[in-house]
Amino acid sequence: MNKQIALQDLGFKDYKETWDYQETLFKAIVDTKIKNRREEAGLQTKNHFLFVEHPHVYTLGKSGDLSNLLLNEEQLTKKGATFYKINRGGDITYHGPGQVVGYPILDLENFFTDIHKYLRFLEEMIILTLAEYGLKAERSKGETGVWLDVDTPFARKICAMGVRASRWVTMHGFALNVNADLGYFDNIIPCGIRGKAVTSLNVELGKKEVSAEEVKEKLLKHFEILFEAEFFS
Repeated sequence: MNKQIALQDLGFKDYKETWDYQETLFKAIVDTKIKNRREEAGLQTKNHFLFVEHPHVYTLGKSGDLSNLLLNEEQLTKKGATFYKINRGGDITYHGPGQVVGYPILDLENFFTDIHKYLRFLEEMIILTLAEYGLKAERSKGETGVWLDVDTPFARKICAMGVRASRWVTMHGFALNVNADLGYFDNIIPCGIRGKAVTSLNVELGKKEVSAEEVKEKLLKHFEILFEAEFFS
């Protein structure tokens, strides 16, 4: 089993370009697995973890409801945003400047073959990171992602998640609001969930800006421990 993970920070990058790059990495892992099974080649599969920050974009999961996007094409253009229907789970979400977005592209057979556990570990990574900032973040029953003040009238989401997995290979991932412009969430029904707010780390801490690089370091630390993995550049 290969528990080493190639880490790349793509910086500020277009959503579609990043999605295409994810697909390339994903396909290479799947192709290796198919070759191993056909030829008993014994080739080691690779793992990747991408950090990225996107221009304003709304994405709709394969089971999502388009009516949860509250803008038409003209309004999207005026907002400087794009829209894609994509092949992950979940409903609609927003990505944009001020978010830390992470895409683990892993062969789970290198770690454990349990998608439920995978999602819970991603949530735990976020929860442990936010705890370092003095925030009590939690899961909300039946709602993937990470929340604050669960089961209260003030419940608000701080991290959205949506993944795709095939042959135990993952792609897509999480979007943690660190210094996000929350106004862009007003144009959707986030994750198809009505009546709940969205928040950002800088808002919760009462700061103009939180260091995204510091947040990334904390996320990676907790990821390595949870997955018993090792990152390399």
